Order: sequence, then C-alpha cells, then structure tokens
Amino acid sequence: MNETAPSPTAPLRARAEIDLAALRANVRTLRALAPGAALMAVVKSDAYGHGAVRCARAALDAGATWLGTATPEEALALRAAGLPGRIMCWLWAPGGPWQQAIEAGLDVSVSGMWALREVTQAARAAGVPARVQLKADTGLGRSGCQPGEDWAELVGAALAAEAEGLVRITGLWSHFACADEPGHPSIAAQLGLFREMLAYAEARGVRPEVRHIANSPATLTLPESHFDLVRTGIAVYGISPSPELGTPADLGLRPVMTLSASLALVKRVPAGHGVSYGHHYVTPGETTLGLVPVGYADGIPRHASGSGPVLVDGKWRTAAGRIAMDQFVVDLGGDEPEPGSRAVLFGAGDRGEPTAEDWAQAAGTIAYEIVTRIGTRVPRVYVNEEPGTSTTTTTTTTTTADPAGTATAAGPAVTADTGKRSGT
Repeated sequence: MNETAPSPTAPLRARAEIDLAALRANVRTLRALAPGAALMAVVKSDAYGHGAVRCARAALDAGATWLGTATPEEALALRAAGLPGRIMCWLWAPGGPWQQAIEAGLDVSVSGMWALREVTQAARAAGVPARVQLKADTGLGRSGCQPGEDWAELVGAALAAEAEGLVRITGLWSHFACADEPGHPSIAAQLGLFREMLAYAEARGVRPEVRHIANSPATLTLPESHFDLVRTGIAVYGISPSPELGTPADLGLRPVMTLSASLALVKRVPAGHGVSYGHHYVTPGETTLGLVPVGYADGIPRHASGSGPVLVDGKWRTAAGRIAMDQFVVDLGGDEPEPGSRAVLFGAGDRGEPTAEDWAQAAGTIAYEIVTRIGTRVPRVYVNEEPGTSTTTTTTTTTTADPAGTATAAGPAVTADTGKRSGT
C-alpha cells in the first residue's frame, strides 16, 4: 500500500529526496561530453528508482532528445503521462504489446526474426509503419542478432518490410559488455564488429536515423563510440558507472537521490546486550542504540548487515547486527540524539554522509542496485522541479511510484529543508 504524505510540519518515517536540478546538471555535463551526438536519458525501472515521469521531464528540459526504457509497458506509461519526442524500448517477449507501441510512436528494438514477424503483423493491424531499431549482438551475449548469416537474414527481411511500408528502420544499435572496465580487450573488439555490422546494413540500403552503442561509461570515456546517439542511464542520476572510472565528482556528476529516515527510538542499554535477529552484534559496553525505521522491505540490502553506514548527528554509524524487514539498529556510542533526528543513509557525500557506492561496497554489489531497489514505501520527495532553480531553494512534492513506473501524488507539498542542500 502506498503511504500518504504527512502534514508539512511532520517528519517522514523515511524519504528519498530527488534533486532534479542535479539531474538536469548531469544531463548537461553528459551532453557536453558527446557534443556531436544526441542524448538518450534512460529511465527504465522507474528511472533507477528515482521516478520515471519527473526525471524524464527534467532530462528533456536539460536537452535530452530521446528517452529509453527496458519494457514496452514502461515506455507506454511515459506516453500516457504526456511525454513527447522519441521513446525507445528494447526488452520484448513474444506476444508483447507491439500494436500499442506502434500506435504510440515508440521505437522498438528487434533482435531476431520472431520479433520482426510480430512487429510487421502489428503494423498491418495498426495501419502505420513501425519504428524499428535492429540490435546487433557484438559480444554482450544477451539480446541482439548474431553477426554473419543471422544479421544478413534480419537486415534483408527488415528492408523487405520497409519496402512494403510496414516498418521504418530508424536505428542500428548494440551494447557494450565491459565499457566500465577501461582497457578491457572486448571494448575495441565490440566497437570494431559494430562498425562492420553497420557497414553491411548500410551497404544494402539501411538508412538509420541513429546508430548507437555508447552507454554511460562509454559516453564518459570513449568518444569514438558516440556515433549519432549516446544512451546514458546511471550517469544521469549522478552515480559513477564504476569506481574504476572515478567518483561522481571526478566525472563532473552529482548524485540525485538522498535517502534518509527519522530515528524511531533512542535508548540506553547495558554491556552485553544482543541486537537484532541472531544476536550477531552484542554491545561491547554500556551504550545507546538508535532505531532506523527502514529495512529490506524498503530496499535496504540485508547483505549490508553489520556494515551499512549511516550519518546520525554528524557522525558515521554502522548497522549493528541484522538488517530486518522494516528496521535496523545503529550503535550511537553513548550519544543521545532526539527521536526524530535525521539518519542519512546515502546522498551526494559532500555533507559527510555516505554515498550509494559506500552501501554498494558494504553489500558486495553495485551502486545501480542500491538506488534502484528503494521500494515504494519510501516516498520520493522532489526538489527543484522547475528549470532554473538551484539546490538551495524551492518546495517539494511527496510522491510514490506506481507499478507502471509513473509517479502518483501522495499528499500535500512538503516544504524543503533548504539548509541541508548546496548548489550544483
């Protein structure tokens, strides 16, 4: 069940603050890195947990000209919310909503003959040509058509369908496997094979609007891969694709999400007191414990039990013992902040708080997963929605995400805590 927003004066149990000025600044930074290419803002998985509709609008405001999603349902939800322009979706299964996608003017990815057959059948029913992008598997080994005879068959059949007026081949594309590992030999190999597969298709008459292979790390580090369009996902949200590439600050990016909660309880306990399930943490001496009212049902990774960092009262604390479904405990070391005090799990890091990468290290995962898994029980509180606003002003709107990936109002506006943010 979605939570309703509190009154403007009441603290939130938890909140994921989404700074749309930071997102717009990230998009502008990425555009400057690929000045000869258009930019696609990838907003799949509810914009990596940040809220697809609002983030898509902010990205378009900052100069993105394409939006990208994984599933057609995500793309159709953007259209239903009134998002204009080019929207591409690429994760299809047999029987998917091809006709709805065609009628909504979406670009759809085709990796093999079964998909081309289904999309041409849907185009006949719709009475309008489908916007189709042919995907080449240049070495990632997921979706995409294999080079050689398979690619020749797909290109030939797509051109025949185009001649019938059933499709328009709008793009040729692929995806890197290891662009986040600078110098990995697969990068040059994939780029070379992509050029070969492009040349084959174009020699036979394909005239795509866009050719693209660059994801976030390639946009940041491989200008030779930019072609006509770059697909930027995690970098839009101010997170480095890999520690090997540098921190967000190193890359000119700013994290967009700050996750915090209000301490639900502060209490003094004696030495030898077990904490949380299994008593994997026992207090080494008399101390104070603080209860953070979020848990793995909210997306806090249980694998970070005993190591997940939290900023409380200006000090880093660590999850003491097991992270439970709805809550976890931090050892406050004798400090006694008031119940309701803010516990910051992660943010931009420039106020001393942990970052999503810190949680990724604690949980043995990647920062992509940390932000994407934050659940719908945690309201998204949007700041700086209007272009031209800075991160030191404005009011916020509390929302939660619905299953289709759109944002739904959850109550009244909540005044922004302007003293907690700095400019981008």
